[in-house]
Amino acid sequence: MISAERGIQPGERTRPGPPAMAWIDFHASPFLVIWEVTQACDLACVHCRAKAQSFRDPRELTTVEGFRLIDQIREFGQPLFVLTGGDPMKRPDIFDFIAYGTQRGLRMAMTPSGTALMTREAVARLKAHGLARLAISLDGSSADIHDTFRRVPGSYTWTTRCVEYARQLDLPVQINTTMTRHNFDDFDAMAALVERLGIVLWSVFFLVPVGRGRKEDELTPQEYEIIFNKLYDLSRVVPFDIKTTAAPHYRRVVLQRRRAEDGGTDGPRPVGFIPGDGIGRAPKGVNEANGLVFISHTGEVYPSGFLPLSGGNVRERSLVDIYRNTKLFQLLRDSSQLRGKCGYCDFRDVCGGSRARAYALTGNPMASEPYCVYRPPRPKALPHRAVGSGQ
Repeated sequence: MISAERGIQPGERTRPGPPAMAWIDFHASPFLVIWEVTQACDLACVHCRAKAQSFRDPRELTTVEGFRLIDQIREFGQPLFVLTGGDPMKRPDIFDFIAYGTQRGLRMAMTPSGTALMTREAVARLKAHGLARLAISLDGSSADIHDTFRRVPGSYTWTTRCVEYARQLDLPVQINTTMTRHNFDDFDAMAALVERLGIVLWSVFFLVPVGRGRKEDELTPQEYEIIFNKLYDLSRVVPFDIKTTAAPHYRRVVLQRRRAEDGGTDGPRPVGFIPGDGIGRAPKGVNEANGLVFISHTGEVYPSGFLPLSGGNVRERSLVDIYRNTKLFQLLRDSSQLRGKCGYCDFRDVCGGSRARAYALTGNPMASEPYCVYRPPRPKALPHRAVGSGQ
C-alpha cells in the first residue's frame, strides 16, 4: 500500500489499474485539487459561483507562484488537478501551467468557458501541452436554454464546436451540467444529447446558492431524487461515467438501488470505474475538505469552490499543511461532528451531505444537508449534538 504521508516520489512506478491515489487516505491527501487561475471570463452566467468579471484581478497568483503551487500539489502524490476560473483561457500562461503540471506527473484537466476563444487551434495547443481531459459546461439541449444560462448568445454553438474539436483531436471530454429550476424539464433531452457527444464523464452539478446562484433557482428535494434516480438508470446503459457535484446524497440513492437489485446487499463492487483517458475516478466519496481542496485566484485555500471559508493562503503557508492540519479542514473530515439527521444517518460515511449547501442555507457547515428527503432511522439514544433542527 502506498503511504499517504510519503506520497509518490518522482519517477516511482505504481501498480497497474486505478490511479495510485485510489489508496490514499483523504486525511493526508486530496483526490481532487482545483485551482481557480482567474475570475476573468467573457460570459456572465446566472449561477456563477465566482461572480466572474470581464477583466483579470491584479492580485492573481503570478506565473512563478503558480509553478510553486504545482510543486506543492505534487507533494500530495498524483491527485487530479483541474484548472478552472472564470475562464482559464484568459491567462496567457495557462499552457505553461498545463505543460509544467504534466511534466511533474500530475493528471491535468481544465474547464474553459464556452466562448469564441475555444478554437480548434486552441484545443490542439492544449492537448499538445499535455492536457489529459477537457471539461466544458453545457446546461441545456438547445441554444435557447444554454445561452439563457450563460447570458451570452452563441455560447451553445461555441461549446458544442469545442466538444467536436476535442473529439477530432482525440482529447477526452467531460461535460458539466448544473441542474436548476431553469433546466429541470430539459433533463431527458439533455441526457440524450450528452449520450451522442462521445464523452468520458458527465458531471451533474446541483446548485449551491453562492455567488450569483440564488436559492430561488434551486430544485426541490423531491426533484433532486427524481434526477438522482434518472442518473442511476442512465448509468446502467451509457458508455460514459456519471457523477454528481455538490450532491453527495446521490451516493445514497446508488447504494439503495444497488441493494434492491442485489437482494438486500451491496454485492461485490470494483474499486472504481476508470475512464479510458487515465484520469480515473475516486473510489470513495469526495466532499469538501475530504478528498477535495480548492485554491482561489488570490491563493486562498477553501474546502471547495462553493464553501467560502478559508483555511489559509498559499502565499503564506504550504497547501499541504493547510489541507492536513487546519482545524477547518479537520472538522469537515470528521463525520462524527455532523449535526441533525446527517449526524446519525446510516449513509453518513458514504454521503455526508453537501457541507457547502448546509453553510449557504444555515450558516453552519456541519448542519444537515438541506435538500435531502431521506429520513434515517432515529437511534434510541442520540448524542446531544445531533438533536434538534440541524444545528
